[in-house]
Amino acid sequence: MVPNEGLQYQGIIQLLLYFGWKWVGLLTPDNEAGEHFLQIIEPMLYKNRICSAFTEKIWYHLHVTGNMFDTVDDVVRGSKLFTRAFIMSKANAVVIYGGSQSIAWLLNAAKTMMVTLLIYHPHIKLPEGKVWITTAQIDFTLHTVQKNTGINIQMFHGALSFAIHSKETHSFQDFIQHVNPYWEDGDGFIKDLWEQAFGCSLSNSTASKYFYVTCTGEEMLESLPASFFEMSMTGHSYSIYNAVYALAHALQIMFPAGANHKGTESRERLSHQNLKPWQVQSFLQRISFNNSAGDEITLNEYGELAAGFDITNLVTFRNGSYVRVKVGRLDPQAPPGKELTINADRIKWHSGFTQEPPLSICNANCRPGYGKKKKEGEKFCCYDCDPCPHETFSNDKEIEICARCPAGQYPNEGQDQCIPKTANFLGFDETLAIVSTFCALLFSLITILVLGIFVKHRDTAIVKANNRTLTYILLLCLLLCFLCTLMFIGKPRWVTCLPRQTSFGIIFSVALSSILAKTVSVVLAFMATKPGSRIRRWVGKKLAYTIVLSGSIVQVGICVLWLATSPPFPDLDMHSMNEEIIILCNEGSVLMFYCVLGYMGFLAIISFTVAFLARKLPDSFNEAKFITFSMLVFCSVWLSFIPTYLSTKGKYMVAVEIFSILASSAGLLACLFFPKCYIIVMRPELNNREQLIRSKA
Repeated sequence: MVPNEGLQYQGIIQLLLYFGWKWVGLLTPDNEAGEHFLQIIEPMLYKNRICSAFTEKIWYHLHVTGNMFDTVDDVVRGSKLFTRAFIMSKANAVVIYGGSQSIAWLLNAAKTMMVTLLIYHPHIKLPEGKVWITTAQIDFTLHTVQKNTGINIQMFHGALSFAIHSKETHSFQDFIQHVNPYWEDGDGFIKDLWEQAFGCSLSNSTASKYFYVTCTGEEMLESLPASFFEMSMTGHSYSIYNAVYALAHALQIMFPAGANHKGTESRERLSHQNLKPWQVQSFLQRISFNNSAGDEITLNEYGELAAGFDITNLVTFRNGSYVRVKVGRLDPQAPPGKELTINADRIKWHSGFTQEPPLSICNANCRPGYGKKKKEGEKFCCYDCDPCPHETFSNDKEIEICARCPAGQYPNEGQDQCIPKTANFLGFDETLAIVSTFCALLFSLITILVLGIFVKHRDTAIVKANNRTLTYILLLCLLLCFLCTLMFIGKPRWVTCLPRQTSFGIIFSVALSSILAKTVSVVLAFMATKPGSRIRRWVGKKLAYTIVLSGSIVQVGICVLWLATSPPFPDLDMHSMNEEIIILCNEGSVLMFYCVLGYMGFLAIISFTVAFLARKLPDSFNEAKFITFSMLVFCSVWLSFIPTYLSTKGKYMVAVEIFSILASSAGLLACLFFPKCYIIVMRPELNNREQLIRSKA
């Protein structure tokens, strides 16, 4: 009539986990039952990351006097065990398995240890409190033990016990109040209880020689201290009560009322001495009834009571009495993970604890922002606390390994929580963006102004000298270069990511091809002036346009291939920066991006080389010198761009590219057109054909 013992083991584990007790002691009898308990409970502790701080086996023998330490060896052994288990150990939770003798042994050991410490080690204090966790096999009948040892049972104050589920029956209190030792002569148990409880003797009793007071039979059990006799229905009493009624129900099924005469004779043959145990067993296995307390009593397929355990809290008082308060339930019928229910507010803990509920761990929990580091040579429950590694956090005392923050978050300075990352992109409201926009618009206006000057003075010698159509194309390309930087500002989107790199690559290629065409035109024009030169037929606009078209079409092909195979797209970079999410345009194919830059560099180097070779040609309007210097500026800007671009992240990477585009375009504009504009506007007398001829002469 008791539940399966395995359920109690699961309950112990769940109770330890509920209160976070990871460092516990185990106390068992030194016998086969104690060894069986350890074989089952220790793997369960390990599986649930709980360590046994100590495992002590109690060896005891109880004589008639109730003294457990009769020899010097017993005293020494008990003292050593008590020292290891309770003075040297930091475990505040101790699981006790066994019978009431285990409690008696503890009280005897505590008494012996206190005397020893007072004599030899008065400076050492006994631990003020422990959380004793006892199994249902232990019944706190502590009155006799307390009387023999002289130890106050308050050391067990706050103990948590698994008890067989019990419930008050309607007539139990009335029965207790009217118990009389003279009810029935054959009931020797009541007579023995009466004599021991009230210290008196009944007539014709063997206890007469010990007690000189005669029992009246009018004594009241409710006057006894609770430590000797409890007026409430205990788990053990409830089991006996249910067992009697189960047997009664089984017999009633075997011999139903109202049977015929033949059945009566059969009952008489089976009753009393004729009834065998195996004849009742089959009926007991199928028994199911509701007792007078309203509980359903049913046995499972293994012949065990299909019920759970009560969790009780032992509350002791200074006068030696105690009460057991129900504070929880272990119900095997509950959903998985919810078998144990605890009302922690009802638990009374030992006064020696400074924290409620008390801790029972190998060392203090790590603070948030720290992780656990295993101590060499120690059990896994003992650890050191190390600060969390970079970019990780811990926000709970029980976390063993620091974790990384979810995507889009980063750990704060204390590394105990995660903070959302801020978006990183070059917005229009930032200083860098405002300055870049202002410069782009300013240079665009200057370019338009220069273009207007050249258009207005299109028939002058300087404008005509080096193919004014190429000049217009170059100025338009520079204008578009300045304006295309605006696509790099703002939150990256498909509409801006897709064209921005390819557009500036194509525009720059057209501009560089135009410069190359101008340079080649200068060289060919000079060579064509020599008598008998065959190059004269190559001089003209057709060759210049061919150079511009052929130089640009290659870059267009590279960009089309780029967009067709792996086009740029908006992307998020979560990892490059700790505190920010970089919103960027993923170039799709880095190889194609550098192919675009490489081809621009190729055109610039060719233009620089040709212009450098032609810089000293005798021509008043020779642009080779200006082209040489402009290509030097262009190449310097883009050569410094690559390492700077690769070493920056986020919006600063975009700002570097914007600066490179603006600087290289402004360099071309200044080197190629400002000297000519100076002559056209400030020195118009030099802008005529006569001056050109005079210079040649």
